[in-house]
Amino acid sequence: MLLDENFWDNRYQSKNTGWDLGEISPPLKKYFDQLTCKDLKILIPGGGNSYEAEYLHQKGFTNIFVIDLSETALLNLQKRIPSFPKNHLIHANFFDLEETFDLIIEQTFFCALSPSLRPQYAIKMNDLLKPKGKLVGLLFCVLLYDNRPPFGGNKTEYISYFTPYFNLEIMEASYNSVSERKNEELFIKFIKK
Repeated sequence: MLLDENFWDNRYQSKNTGWDLGEISPPLKKYFDQLTCKDLKILIPGGGNSYEAEYLHQKGFTNIFVIDLSETALLNLQKRIPSFPKNHLIHANFFDLEETFDLIIEQTFFCALSPSLRPQYAIKMNDLLKPKGKLVGLLFCVLLYDNRPPFGGNKTEYISYFTPYFNLEIMEASYNSVSERKNEELFIKFIKK
């Protein structure tokens, strides 16, 4: 299965988006609510409909970027939030991005990538973050599918990818996940070494 632009565009066009909560994830909302610097340069990769970007934008954060392979997903976000800066919606492959950020938000992007790309994901996240930048978000900690997304995994596996590049400040069971993901998510906060 080729997880390319056509694959993801078709999923959004057919509304076959089972990963999409239709609202901001409670653990991320709680994390965002304690952020005080509205100028942080924030990236949401594989952002999809990106309720996280919408929430941050409505709270006055001015430097939020969403990258996605699916143009449909980005257009959905643009239609929903016309005031969101169009030049902050990046229609491209995450692995081709060349900018740097203070904070990157992980929300169902890691599990959408082929597991063979996980080592490169950790390297690219490190490259995209400014010194002491943070990777914060949620990772599934259950076995899911092995032939299509979402791809699951476990804490031990994840640690092996990230410890060469990050100090793993938090990697624990998320206590405030939505009910359908209860006991299935790890909340992470990694700081670039």
